[in-house]
Amino acid sequence: MNCSISGEVPEEPVVSKKSGLLYEKRLIERHIADYGKCPVTGDALAVDDIVPVKTGKIVKPRSLTAASIPGMLGMFQNEWDALMLSNFALEQQLHTARQELSHALYQHDAACRVIARLKKERDEARSLLAQAERQVPLPVSTATANVSALSNGKRAPEDEDMGTGSKRTRPGVSESTIAELTECNAALSQQRKKRQIPPTLAPIDALERYTQLSSHPLHKTNKPGIISIDINLPKDIVATGGIDSSAVIFDRTSGVILSTLSGHSKKVSSVKFVAPSNVILSGSADKTVRIWQGSEDGNYDCKHILKDHSAEVQAVTVHATNNYFVTASLDSTWCFYDLSSGLCLTQVEDTSNSMGYTSAAFHPDGLILGTGTTESTVRIWDVKSRGNVANFDGHTGAVTAISFSENGYFLATAAHDGVKLWDLRKLKNFRSFELYDQDTPTNSVDFDHSGSYLAIAGSDVRIYQVGSVKAEWNCIKTLPDLSGTGKATCVKFGSDAKYLAVGSLDRNLRIFGLPEEDASTES
Repeated sequence: MNCSISGEVPEEPVVSKKSGLLYEKRLIERHIADYGKCPVTGDALAVDDIVPVKTGKIVKPRSLTAASIPGMLGMFQNEWDALMLSNFALEQQLHTARQELSHALYQHDAACRVIARLKKERDEARSLLAQAERQVPLPVSTATANVSALSNGKRAPEDEDMGTGSKRTRPGVSESTIAELTECNAALSQQRKKRQIPPTLAPIDALERYTQLSSHPLHKTNKPGIISIDINLPKDIVATGGIDSSAVIFDRTSGVILSTLSGHSKKVSSVKFVAPSNVILSGSADKTVRIWQGSEDGNYDCKHILKDHSAEVQAVTVHATNNYFVTASLDSTWCFYDLSSGLCLTQVEDTSNSMGYTSAAFHPDGLILGTGTTESTVRIWDVKSRGNVANFDGHTGAVTAISFSENGYFLATAAHDGVKLWDLRKLKNFRSFELYDQDTPTNSVDFDHSGSYLAIAGSDVRIYQVGSVKAEWNCIKTLPDLSGTGKATCVKFGSDAKYLAVGSLDRNLRIFGLPEEDASTES
């Protein structure tokens, strides 16, 4: 007879007084403890209602393969084959590890030689400079100019303010500036009405096949972590901001680091390109914003150091004119700057926000600014009047990222509880994505330039097809976090959504897209 639950011959058979059914003792006792009823009839059943049945000890027969000498020889042969295959795999892994170790040692030796040569050249240059200074004393003004010269991201003196803006100089936003912003808004709004999806945009089936194309170690190993990212779409150049207090400029096409911008003393929380003028903006937890001017030789000079904030700078966003930008800080203020002079035209303080701003972004038309706060609120500002025109509540935790869609209607915001989508026409939330568990915040959100796709980064990266207020937003691809840290911190679409750049809490920039053979087939 067989157990009524497992269908096998029971080792300790028991019988129910009520139903007369036979069970394995450990199975029926566990079921009674969980449910308190018979698993077959559904009637109430207690442990006292089952009676053990005494049977003779059953000796289980051996399997057919173990019951004969040929069968046992076959088993031994299979075990031997498996052992040989495992040993071969281990030898292959050992050979690969030896090759990688040899390559790493060679790179380390070459790096040590380069460092020694550079130190020698540095000491020789210092010696020559000291001799020249003794022979021809420099005027004070010339010496100051030499000290202030910065090349390729070298650190500026901490006590020197490179910016022409002063913390106390607030000239305000002039009528000519407001007219420029209004004219830009009118032109972009008119273009948006005629806007069409570009034919070169990556189709949905291409995004469904996205995989990791490359991984690039850009930042230092002692303080790993990429926490901000931006892409110069026309030139296909990526900028990353790291916990190691540096920003790295990377050419995705050639896979070469173009420049490392050193100067900040704490983590670089935001980086932005101003593409037409070859300028990069970086905001840092050291309370400063730096304006880096690119040169023809690929180096970047620190043109201005802006010290208008009294707490960490969390976000930098560039206006559509490329002539102005805004910074947001934990000091509960946002500053509106003129890019060419580095002058803070106005600093807007939010008295109702006691904890500060954690994110900021301009609307594509440029007259609306969105800011996220540590108090879970999204604030919408009129740039011309600097007035708070709307507030979006509903998040849990700090608002970590903001992204406006190119269609001008949708706003995506990320926080600890996930992502919320807002309709700017009706000023309401129309969809929410709760993607991760309560211990995993959503760190980044980004619409592609066409407004067709939305990328979300948390413990993984997910790509959604943009729908409408009523139509569904379908997840078309989930990319795992390959860093091993469990946190994808920032994400950015490349040109025409042909690739996706992802930063994590290790030091690697990862590029996801179609493999070359698939990409050529698509084209």
